Amino acid sequence: MGVSSGSNELKYYFDESVELAVSEQLAAGGLDVVSAHSLAMLNDDDRNHLERAANMGRVLCTYDADFLRLASEGIEHSGIIFATQRKTSIGGWVKEIRALHVRFQSENLVGQVVYLSMR
Repeated sequence: MGVSSGSNELKYYFDESVELAVSEQLAAGGLDVVSAHSLAMLNDDDRNHLERAANMGRVLCTYDADFLRLASEGIEHSGIIFATQRKTSIGGWVKEIRALHVRFQSENLVGQVVYLSMR
């Protein structure tokens, strides 16, 4: 698992299933965000994304239920934030991530899956 660089503030890793505008808006708002796009890791294997996010100490944000399966198989991770695509908007993601960001420290989400319940 990745080691935090002195801060317990949440850091995020967006896989390619989440609209790029979400990570761009959050980064513009000052959050520490990377994406499969910004890392030039599009079309990489889900397990690699999850392991990379963990090594970077980042919570993986996704619509892809395959990450829930990997977590249930015991793959170590720094947290997964999951949303159902049909029930989610770009603005919803941004609002929910900002709310989580002020409520949790990075150690609170290690090994946890958070389901966003946007309407």
